[in-house]
Amino acid sequence: MKPLDPRLLRRARGARVFLAASVVIGVLSGVLIITQAVLLAHGIAGVVLHGTGVGAVAWGLAAVVAARALLVWAQEVVAQRAAAAVKSTLRRQVLEHSLKLGPVWLSGERSSALTTLLTKGLDDLDPYFARYLPQLVLASTVPAGVIGWMATGDLIAAGTVLITLPLIPIFMVLIGWVTQARSRRRQHALAVLAHHFADVVGGLTTLKLFGRAKAQESAVRRVTDQHRVASMGSLRVAFLSSFALELLASLSVALVAVGVGLRLVDGKLGLETALMVLILAPEAYLPLRQVGMQFHASADGVAASEEVFRVLETRLPERGERTDVPDLRVTPLHLYDVTVTYPGREEPALDGFDLEVRPGEVVALTGPSGAGKSTVLAVLLGFVVPDRGVVVAGGSAADEFVPSVWRRQFAWVPQNPGLRLGTVAGNVRLGRPDATDAQVRAALTAAGAADLPLDKAVGEQGHQLSGGQQRRVALARALLTDAPVLLLDEPTAGLDPDTEAEVITSLRATGRTILLVAHRPALIAAADRTVSVGSRQLVNA
Repeated sequence: MKPLDPRLLRRARGARVFLAASVVIGVLSGVLIITQAVLLAHGIAGVVLHGTGVGAVAWGLAAVVAARALLVWAQEVVAQRAAAAVKSTLRRQVLEHSLKLGPVWLSGERSSALTTLLTKGLDDLDPYFARYLPQLVLASTVPAGVIGWMATGDLIAAGTVLITLPLIPIFMVLIGWVTQARSRRRQHALAVLAHHFADVVGGLTTLKLFGRAKAQESAVRRVTDQHRVASMGSLRVAFLSSFALELLASLSVALVAVGVGLRLVDGKLGLETALMVLILAPEAYLPLRQVGMQFHASADGVAASEEVFRVLETRLPERGERTDVPDLRVTPLHLYDVTVTYPGREEPALDGFDLEVRPGEVVALTGPSGAGKSTVLAVLLGFVVPDRGVVVAGGSAADEFVPSVWRRQFAWVPQNPGLRLGTVAGNVRLGRPDATDAQVRAALTAAGAADLPLDKAVGEQGHQLSGGQQRRVALARALLTDAPVLLLDEPTAGLDPDTEAEVITSLRATGRTILLVAHRPALIAAADRTVSVGSRQLVNA
């Protein structure tokens, strides 16, 4: 693990400001440490050798102590604000990048793991900024100043500190390798725990229905034990490493003290100089010892930031810059030789697929589950970049256009409609915020949901609505838009035959181009043409 990841400085302005402020505070702290040591040595030597008072020295020491306390307070304030700014920046960047990568990429990522990363994971950056980085800056500034000042009074003591000081970073590196591996295991165990717990909670209704809820207790207990073992292993290494660094620093200070004492007895060193050296020697080792101790507190946060950068460094698909998208109300869509193979799979989801959709036509995509029907819709929307082949409209490839402008030509209803917390009307208006209540009501009626009140509450992920109601709200949202092409993935799933017939009639009455994924016979029969995915054969309805 790098002491200071340069990617933090590049991606978060708050980290750069914090580092600059920490350097200033570190230099001032070094100056105050030396001043305090000189004042203490002068005051004690004056009392012992000359019996003089310590009034002026005491006031000076009080001022130094107050200044050091003020610097500690300033460091804490700067660190907490920097941590908050960096976490906010990284969270925003990850969310924006994830949206640009598209829903297909998100489906490949464990949503619970990503949620854990952006909440608890990034919260672990607080110790990194509040404890570790300030000590790292002090370790870079204070020892050099302390050794330099010691050299002005006792060159031998300064040389002893200079020789023994590198032993602490060496031990820190050795311990750091172990800590890094432990932190990664702990981060992985936390992600597994979050993912497993989210899956159990999400499927609790089904588990209860089939009497399998109790059986999950042992699985949750096993995953929890894995996280506990990983956490205790990290704590064990932290305690042992702190002991090793404290022991090494104590022996080094003792070595300096023995040398200073012998030269003081021989008369080769003055009392005031000896006191100054003895007071400064521990201060040379302290910042490095603190870096080693705080390293463990920050390791989890740094491990989480590595996962953040892994997401941010995932390359985005190359997109065009044209905005003159052809009007799909009068322009046909073509897919030529489209081949898509998802990462981690050997067999292609689509292999040399061809399709033509003419304006105003209703085309049904049929075929067994997993044949690639939903992938066809994802390719049209630009969520998936084909390994081979192209989408063409008006003689131009779809990837030549700005994605957001291209997607305005489509209204999409996926297999699992995304509904947010709010009301039915609010969810229908997502695609057209300025729609009136009358327009929303008309869209709901066309979608077979005339009985749904506009102000009916909707929970996260469509809770408080049945599966059929969720799909009808999503379909109403698509119908409310002005998009010339409707991409519908099983739009009548969960509907009774009468409601399904109403929805089919409403869809055909729109006069729009409709490409739908269909398994139900009534939906297939209503299409102008069917296309069997997984086969090059075209079947006319």
